[in-house]
Order: sequence, then C-alpha cells, then structure tokens
Amino acid sequence: MNRLIVSLLFTSSILCSFAQSLTTSNQGFKNPVLPGFHADPSVCRVGDDFYLVNSTFQYFPGVPVFHSKDLVNWEQVGNCLTRPTQVDLRKTDGNSGIYAPTIRYNNGRFYMVTTVFPSRRHFYVWTDNPAGEWSDPVVIDFAIGSCDPTLFFDEGKCYFLWKEGDIKICEIDVETGKQLGEIHHLGVGLGGRYPEGPHIYKKDGYYYLLLAEGGTEHGHHVNILRSKDLFGPYQSNPSNPILSHFNMKMQNSSIQGLGHADLVQAPDSSWWMICLGYRTSAYLQHVMGRETMLAPVKWEKGAWPVVNGDGTLQVDMKCATLPQVPLKQDPVREEFEFVKRNAPKDSYHSIGLPMGWMSLCDPDYTKYSLTERKGWLRLHPSTTDLSVTASPTFVARRQTELTFTATALFDLTHLEEGMQAGITAYAAPLNHYDVVAEKRNGKIFMKSNVRLGQTSHNEKEIELTGNQAYLRITSDKEFYYMSASSDGVNFTPLAKMEYRFLSTETIGGFTGVMLGVFAQQNVEGRDGYVDIDWFEYK
Repeated sequence: MNRLIVSLLFTSSILCSFAQSLTTSNQGFKNPVLPGFHADPSVCRVGDDFYLVNSTFQYFPGVPVFHSKDLVNWEQVGNCLTRPTQVDLRKTDGNSGIYAPTIRYNNGRFYMVTTVFPSRRHFYVWTDNPAGEWSDPVVIDFAIGSCDPTLFFDEGKCYFLWKEGDIKICEIDVETGKQLGEIHHLGVGLGGRYPEGPHIYKKDGYYYLLLAEGGTEHGHHVNILRSKDLFGPYQSNPSNPILSHFNMKMQNSSIQGLGHADLVQAPDSSWWMICLGYRTSAYLQHVMGRETMLAPVKWEKGAWPVVNGDGTLQVDMKCATLPQVPLKQDPVREEFEFVKRNAPKDSYHSIGLPMGWMSLCDPDYTKYSLTERKGWLRLHPSTTDLSVTASPTFVARRQTELTFTATALFDLTHLEEGMQAGITAYAAPLNHYDVVAEKRNGKIFMKSNVRLGQTSHNEKEIELTGNQAYLRITSDKEFYYMSASSDGVNFTPLAKMEYRFLSTETIGGFTGVMLGVFAQQNVEGRDGYVDIDWFEYK
C-alpha cells in the first residue's frame, strides 16, 4: 500500500512538472504570432494582460481584439466595430475601409482610434471591457485626411497624433475628441516614402517617436527618433532603421516587408516589438496579406532600443520569452454552433458566429442564421455575387498557411433554380477561386469558377448525386486546387490555378486571401437557402 502511494505521488509529481513546463517554457517561438491577414498591429498592456488590434479594411465586424498573457499565444476575444452605427463600409474594397488602428489604455478605459477610407474620417471608440461592445464613435472633426492616428496620454493630458503630409500632434479632450491646443508639426521622418504608423513613448526623460517608412512592401522598415520635448525637435537614432529586411542579409528570408510597429513593456520590465510582415513564396509574392510578427527589444536606460540584436527577425525565434500561457485555438473543424453573446440585436456578435469569421462591407444579418437549423449555418442567397464590390451572402476566415486543405459540407436540398452556393478562396471581388454547386434544369452541378480580373472561367463540372456536396480547396504553396465530391471520399478535380494570381503583388490591395462560404442567386425573391454542416481547415 505504501509503495502504491509513493508511486502515485511520484506520478503526480511528474504530471505536475510536465503541466508546469507547458506554461513556463520560455525558449523561443515562431513568427508570425498571428498568421494570415492581421495587418497593422497595435498593442497595449494592462497588468499581466496584453491586448492587440489589427486593420480589417472592407471586412466586418471591424478591428479584432486579441488577448494574450505572453505576447506569443493570442486568442480573439472580441471586435471593436460590430454595429452599423459605428462605421459605414458600404462599397469598400481592399484599398479602403478601416485603416491602421491603435489601441491604448488610460484610467480604466481602452481606446481604439482609426481612420475609415475613402472619407478619411478619424474616430475612436472606447470600452471598459475589450471583449464586449465598444462605444459609438467619437469623431475627430479638426483633422481629415491621411491615416494612422494614435492617442498618447501624458501627465493627465491626451494627445492626438496622426499623419497628414508630415506627422502632426495636438492635445484633445478625450471625452469629446475636440481640439484643445495648437497643432504641432513633428517632421516628415527620415526621407523614406510614405512615413506612417507614428507612435510616441515616454522613457528615461525622452519622448521617442516610432515611424514606419518605405511603403508597406519589400522596402518597409522602422525608424525611431527622440526628443526631450514632446513637440520636438526630434533627433534620429544613428542606427536607423532599427528593423528592416530590405538588406543583403535578409534578402532570402521568407519574411519580408517588416514595418508598422508598436512597442510594449512586459511586467518583468522586458521590452517587445510587434510589427507587420508577410511570408513570401515563389516569385517573392504573398497571398496571406500582412501578418503580425514579434521580436524582443533591448532598451537600456537612456539608450536607443535594439530589436533582436541586429534589427531583423526570423520564423524560428531562438530567444527567451515570457512564461508561456497557451490559449484556446481555433478548431480544425468549425461545427457552426450558435455562440450566445451579450450583444445588442444590431451587433454582428448577436448572429453567434465564431470569432474570426467575417463578411464584406455592410452584411445583411437576415441572410445568415445559426438558429433556424441547430448545428448548421444557413445562408439565404443574395443577388449580389462575389464579383461585386458590395455585400454578398458570404462569411469567411483567414488563410493562415501556404499549404492547407479547406472543405465544407453543404446540404443543397432547398437550393432553387438559378441559385449557387460554394466555397471560395477570396482575395478581391475580381480575384477569387471558387467551387460552386448550382441548381440548373432541375439538377445540381458542381463546378469550378476562376475569376481573374475581367475573365471568369469554368473549367469542368460534374453532376451531384443526392443533395449533399463536399466542396474543397487545397494549396501546395504554388497552386490552388478545386475539387468536389458527393460522398466525402472520392473527390473529382475541377481546376488548378497559380497562387500568384491572388497575390498582393499581382492584384494590389492591403488584405489577404479569405477562405469561406457563400450563396447567391440570379433572381430576387426566391425562398431557397443552403445549409452548411461544417467547415474544416487543415
């Protein structure tokens, strides 16, 4: 009996040590820490918790809110913009919508400030619970134009900082957004094109001004300047840029375009930089948009910050980290269970879709349901199709790796004549690869649809046996493959297309490929619909 007790205690000790190692291991991590389209990251810390936001451009809900304990593991807990009263995204595309948010915390409140294009209107929203609903917008009415605003709190005052030709700053009333002081000009950076993403930090008697320059492409980089006075003049760090892959050393790195950074200090006094970058494949092109990266920063008293020793970062970061605290990950198979949230009826959160799933522009909530058939996502087709810059019946998640398989199971029993439903790798209205089920002449056919600019091509189609269709898109870093099946076992290839025709370098824009489902019809007023049992992403 004593031996049994000793054995159990020893086993328990081993298990406890193993569990502890999962949460305290602090050697290394992988970039990106938020893979896929997570552009323009901004971060703040409150106690032991970190919160991060990203740009969303034409997608809704806008500006996801992520939470972390260690800067490496992140879980989406909410969205800042969930209601039509907060933002109007009608007819926005990958070149417009919500640009470059900044998140800051002061005196019990979280603030998210951003710009909406094409109106170029700056505004911010606030909350005391970043996982809940955020306020209606507080509009900055004295500064219209350009982008990349931020808030800086200092000695009981709030300052609004933005880019409009040069970098500008002025004091505001944080309750109303009204201008309180004169506008000060902080300069145009160090001569790189498109100076943007300004942030100010106060440390050791200096105000540090962080800037991205070079355009959000291969030449993107980060510079830092400082001054004893908030309004300048600011002096450049002799070692600028402090972050860049636009050099010989990193010319073969899969990560390029580093920039648009933010700095944060951890509870252990260590400093960290989060920034955007993108992973390239052949042709040095990228399809997943700009992603969120992380690097350690050495910032000694009175000195300039040094990013990861030499101003670069890697996919496999071999450095000490904060104690690791793994958080809930997205499931491989999304079963579309209704998620009840405390949200008003006009909030996107009220639909009950899982975090990370988004629609385009200003979605019609009546077209989506997770309650009409329990455990299924019901889509009511719209006459707005995927190739229009508007709001089709479409919901999607980000592509996060170059190699993947995405499959969805559709029940097409109630698909009517002239209706289509499918799965898509969507980059833009005129650039997407689809697998489509279509009701035609009383039969259901499964086919590919390749949209390349003004060209739309259907390569092959097969007739569906029964009413259930398994539609699939896969990728191997070079090509996207479209296929379909009536039984979920035997898939028929329908088309194969190069990934580069969905890349940012080919089509422009600021977003990445989204993988999702849609439903559309050619005549308004029909009662048909499609049900989706699950969406699997491996």
